[in-house]
Amino acid sequence: MSAMLRRQLRDRIPQGREVIYSTLFLTVWMGVGTVGYAVLEGWGLLDSLYMAFITLSTIGFTEVQDLSNEGRIFTIFFASVGIGSLAFVAARWARLLVVGSVIRNRRRMYRIKHMQNHYIICGYGRIGKDVTDMLLGAGKSLVVLDKNENLIKSLVENGINAINGDATQDSALLSVGIKNATGLITLLPDDAQNVYVTLVARENNPELFILARASDADSRRRILQAGASKVVSPVQVGAERMAQVVLRPHVDQFMSHILQADDLGLSMEQVLIEEGSPLAGKTLREADFRRFWKTFVIAIIKGDTDQDRHFYPGPDDLIEAGNILIVLGSIEMIGKLINEGCLAPKRT
Repeated sequence: MSAMLRRQLRDRIPQGREVIYSTLFLTVWMGVGTVGYAVLEGWGLLDSLYMAFITLSTIGFTEVQDLSNEGRIFTIFFASVGIGSLAFVAARWARLLVVGSVIRNRRRMYRIKHMQNHYIICGYGRIGKDVTDMLLGAGKSLVVLDKNENLIKSLVENGINAINGDATQDSALLSVGIKNATGLITLLPDDAQNVYVTLVARENNPELFILARASDADSRRRILQAGASKVVSPVQVGAERMAQVVLRPHVDQFMSHILQADDLGLSMEQVLIEEGSPLAGKTLREADFRRFWKTFVIAIIKGDTDQDRHFYPGPDDLIEAGNILIVLGSIEMIGKLINEGCLAPKRT
């Protein structure tokens, strides 16, 4: 926590006490005014309270009844003390609310800046909204970075981590914890901006997974050269999906069921084999995924090249630490596989 934030928190405590004490005094003073009018003028409690209220609030309504000389002198004294107290209370309440808002905002900024293993969404358009909803639905932590201040305010009000800023600036990416992030998805409408965001992000986090949007093949090539891990063209993806629906409708329907993991209760997932996990050093035959884990291993990813990606692996293929397995099975069994088979045993 920054020194400025700690100082603001310390300053807020006496400010809160001042507000409480001054509000309590004002309440007591209203009672003094009510009793004073009742005693001096012989009015009922409601009329006396009403007169005390319109005097303190300076509304300027007509007096309840004609005041005696004693009543007028009392009104001068009552108003002189009370109106000043009311102004003090109003000022302190306003200051407390402003300081509280600043502190809440600084806390939010501090928490976002120090997030770990999260995803950064640069640009919250139609695609950005869908990506954000899917990541949140999968239980991933994320933060949205966008220049639209009203949009960011709306996202924050809906409980979504979001910061107003320019993603092409180092300061903005640092404010959303770029150095501790797992991935960055840049969906800005301009390809040149996506290139620059990729350059800045890669410079700040060499290990970051960067997914970028591109409008055409030339832009895709430039963004890859800038350091993106993967570049997607929404237009191309949409065209390929539409062609798939027409040419292979049953395959498309089957893949939709699996990837959505809704109707069939199935999921296709990638799992990392950690160093020291029970599966490391075993062949697929020895691991016996169908019997013990009730899942199918579709591929073993050993590296970044095509030769390191073994699709439809054989029973004698070896599983090594650091490999990524693409598996198909029920959501429950995949969770059990990750917790019991892929992770290294915790030392006690």
